[in-house]
Amino acid sequence: MKYNHILVALELSEDSHVVIDRAVFLAKQLGAQLSFVHIDGTHGEIYPELIDLQRSTDDGPLNNEAMEQLRGFMSYADHPLKQFLVGTGDLSDKLQATIVENDVDLLVCGHHHDFWSRIVSYSKHLIDKSPVDILVVPI
Repeated sequence: MKYNHILVALELSEDSHVVIDRAVFLAKQLGAQLSFVHIDGTHGEIYPELIDLQRSTDDGPLNNEAMEQLRGFMSYADHPLKQFLVGTGDLSDKLQATIVENDVDLLVCGHHHDFWSRIVSYSKHLIDKSPVDILVVPI
């Protein structure tokens, strides 16, 4: 299958490098566009809209430390990014709309194999609501 636009869901963790590496490899192999997204759900939906970190001159919806870590992911990726969307709210709800609005045809996310991830899995919520194929990368 040919994928044209890959969206990578990132968390604020160095583990995101594993997911970025896999997505960059696929994008290069397929000649696909690559975009990143990070949705912070810890404080609810403070900002209803997503901002593009590459084009925004604002400080963004997250604290400075989080924004710096996200900018680090941008420079880590060995592939040009179409967008790096950042926002707050429910990850699965925001991603569903973002996927449709941006013509994404593959979602890449990570999944931890630990005790807490068995109880609260964000991957399962994405799988239940995603309108496109998903690659779940084990971390």
